[in-house]
Amino acid sequence: MHASEVFVHPASVVSPKAQLGEGVWVGPHCVIGEKVEIRRNTRLEGNIQILGATEIGESCLFSPFSVIGGEPQDVGYCQEPTRVRIGDRNVFREFITIHRGTVKGGGETVIGSGGYFMAYSHIAHDCQVGNEVVFTNAATLGGHVGIDDFVTISAFCAVHQFCRIGKYAYVGGFTVVTHDVVPFAKVAGMRPVLSYGPNAIGLRRRGFSRERIQVIKDIFKLLFYSDLNTSQAIERIQAQIPVGEDRDEVIRFIQSSKRGIIKKLSGTWDEESE
Repeated sequence: MHASEVFVHPASVVSPKAQLGEGVWVGPHCVIGEKVEIRRNTRLEGNIQILGATEIGESCLFSPFSVIGGEPQDVGYCQEPTRVRIGDRNVFREFITIHRGTVKGGGETVIGSGGYFMAYSHIAHDCQVGNEVVFTNAATLGGHVGIDDFVTISAFCAVHQFCRIGKYAYVGGFTVVTHDVVPFAKVAGMRPVLSYGPNAIGLRRRGFSRERIQVIKDIFKLLFYSDLNTSQAIERIQAQIPVGEDRDEVIRFIQSSKRGIIKKLSGTWDEESE
């Protein structure tokens, strides 16, 4: 088989209307619907269903027993023509479900590029997921959730519908997220979810300099570890922290939050442990 050829195992069912790019590999017992587009070098290992109007980018990997582009689990859905759109270089492990959008939610579930989604992850209708995210086993999103770039969601987490998680945030295992998570934050827990300061280890792994991380720590001290309410903290941040992309990212996120942010603290923040 030449690298540019499409391979479809004879035990799979692929609609003749489906669009498969060069080098697409479809293993046994897959089902691909007529409105599906799969771009070059994407691999379906077997026992996978790609349904509905689903667009998949280049060089993605799908492990067995996943269903992509299924109907949204929304009682108001009436077979409207909604879709799923997935970027490039994503890895989807076993038993993953991704549902297409609803008309009331914008009609589209979107996943960026470079993500790693471990077994049993679920992405519900109308979610907007960014680039280079990591979903650990059984990470679950309700409908209309927004996940920004470089977020890590640990095992058995559940994110309530309409919540947002900001860039570079880390959500610890078994956490139930019912409010927005500020960019760069580290949160974990169940009833209540607690803030553990900035995700300093994750930021270092992403190449943040000590100086840049220190600015984020200074922002967090004013936002979470002072006697100021959120509005007062934002005013103090604007007055004391130099203008920069990280400062502005936090301020924009908070000001656009509709569910409120997670602020309850785990206790004294030990900066040395960061």
